[in-house]
Order: sequence, then C-alpha cells, then structure tokens
Amino acid sequence: MKKNLLYVLSILVIASVVLTACGGAAPATQAPATEAAAQFTCALITPNPLGDRSFIDASARGIARANEELPVKCDIIETNGVAEHETALRGAIAQDYDLILGLAMDAEMFVGLAEEFPDQKFASPSEIFLETLPENLVAYQIDVHESSFLVGVIVGSLTKTKTVGAVVGGDAPALNQFYYGYKQGVLEVCPDCQVLVSYLGFDFSNPTLGLETALGLYDQGADIIYQVAGRSGEGVLEAAAQRDLYAIGVDSNQDDIQPGHVIVSSLKKVEATTFDPIKMVVDGAFAGGFQRRGMKEGFAGLSWDEGSTTFETQGPADMTAKIPEIKTLVEEYRAKILSGEYKVCDAFVPETPECVELLAK
Repeated sequence: MKKNLLYVLSILVIASVVLTACGGAAPATQAPATEAAAQFTCALITPNPLGDRSFIDASARGIARANEELPVKCDIIETNGVAEHETALRGAIAQDYDLILGLAMDAEMFVGLAEEFPDQKFASPSEIFLETLPENLVAYQIDVHESSFLVGVIVGSLTKTKTVGAVVGGDAPALNQFYYGYKQGVLEVCPDCQVLVSYLGFDFSNPTLGLETALGLYDQGADIIYQVAGRSGEGVLEAAAQRDLYAIGVDSNQDDIQPGHVIVSSLKKVEATTFDPIKMVVDGAFAGGFQRRGMKEGFAGLSWDEGSTTFETQGPADMTAKIPEIKTLVEEYRAKILSGEYKVCDAFVPETPECVELLAK
C-alpha cells in the first residue's frame, strides 16, 4: 500500500514539474483543469535574447497580445545566437506545442524541421527566402520599402548638410528594401542630396560596431542616419546623441531611446506577423505558404502614425517647426503610394523601372 502511495505521489510530482516547464509561470487566476487541457499553446523561439528594443521585442509584443486576446498560452524561448536555434526548436517540438514560431531562423534548417515533423505547425514571423514551403509552415514577408520611402521624404526635408546616411545590417534584399526605399524618398525631395550607406556584415548584436560605423558616416558629413541593424542599431542612436545629430529608428518605436535625436521610427510590425499565425490556428484557418503584408494592410508604417511626438517636442526648434508641413507631405505621398500612382523601388524586384532609375544614381 505504501509503495503504491509513493508511486502515485512520484507521478504527481513529475507531472507538476513537466507542466511547469512547458507552460511557464502560472497565471494569477488558474483556469479549470478541463479548460486548461483544451487550451491552445504556442512557443516563440527568438534568434537572440529579448531586450533589443527592436525586431525581437516587437515579436514578443505579438506573443503578449495573443496571450491577452486569444484563448492561448504562448511562451517565449530565448536563445543566445545561431548555435542554439535548432536545439531550442527541437526542444519546443518535444514539448508538443500546437504552433512553434521561429523568428529569423536559418531557412534550410527551419524548413528541414518542418519536413521532419509534418504534423507540427510552424510559423516564421520573418522572411524565408526559398521557392516553396511545406504545408505545415507559414512565413511572412513585411514589405518595408514604401514606409521607408516616407522616412526618406522626412530626412530629405530636414537635412541641413544634404548628406545623409544609412547603417544596414547586411547587403541582402530584405534589408535593402529599407535602404532603397529610403534613398528614393530622400532623392525625391532633395535631388542633390548624397546618401551614404555602410553594411555591417550581418552583425545584428553589436552596438559598438553600430556606434563606430555611424560615427564614420557623421565624419563624412551626414547629419541624419537611418539605422536598419537590430541591436547594433542602438549604437547608431547613441552616436547621434554623442554628436548632437540625428537618426531614424527601426522595427519598433525607438523615438524615446535618445529623445530629441531620433526623428521618427520606421515600423516593421513583427508583432502583427507574430500574432497573425496564432490567430489563424485558433480560428482553424491555418495554411502553409508565403504571406506578404505591407503598409496597405497596416503591417508597416511610422511611429508618427501611432501618435509619437517625442522629436516634435524635444528636437531643436528650427527642425520641429518644419514637422507640420512635412507631415502633410508624407500623407500626400502615402496616398499616392497606396493608390498606385507612385511606385517605390522594391529590392526584391530590382528590374522594375523605378529600381533601375534609382540604382543608376
């Protein structure tokens, strides 16, 4: 009898530990056991730790929204870089989550896992550059060229030196979408402006590199720099403050990181591409394949769209005085872009007339 009792107690303890590991911290109000058993679960695997105040933190906000608005329990599993990605994904698969989201994972590795586990649903809130995807994997591409064009209009309207810059994480279409759109916007309103660019060799977690690179561009005469470099971009924002010059944030609203020095942030709403596949599964509408979203669908935009006025209230008076007029200009171009009247260069299709013209400059 005692042995049977000890056996039952042991099983209960083990079950308690497993459930705690799989589900994370318990909510303040526990759901009934039957409801919890039926609850949909998901896990987000991050490419690096939380705290980048950019791409990764944006995805984490999508998880927070899902936990708040949907009948789900979603966890975040942080990694410290590429070497840990596959192990973390396999660990999540072993925990039997209903949906596993891999943020900025190696495409071939991620697709290979999806093919190895065809009954497991996967989602990539970020781009996967392959021709096809298995039926159990959905991947999102957020088109940022149009919103980046609007950033360029702002920068081209505010620059005093007529030399501006961009610090870009790597030379690839997904990152050049930001840069090409930005350059086109600058030259649209300031045809005699010079647009400098420095690439970081795909090092997205090195603020010191971002700082030194930005200082180099400022030394060449740039007075405003667009950073598209993940956590490395925080160094760009710091460089702007050090030189009492200006920068543009990216992915999340970064206007408050260096108040008065970050003019606006270009929003690539990874929180939306994180939330969207979770809702698809909850609604029973999950389908593998590629999904493209952009400014028209509300997946890209500007921090100003969400009411940010940090620069307007803390920037220098001679620049902030121009903001109302610039906002009007931005909205005029936004309307032309969304109606199809004006075309912005998309780095994924560089053969288009607007790209050919831009790349010749």
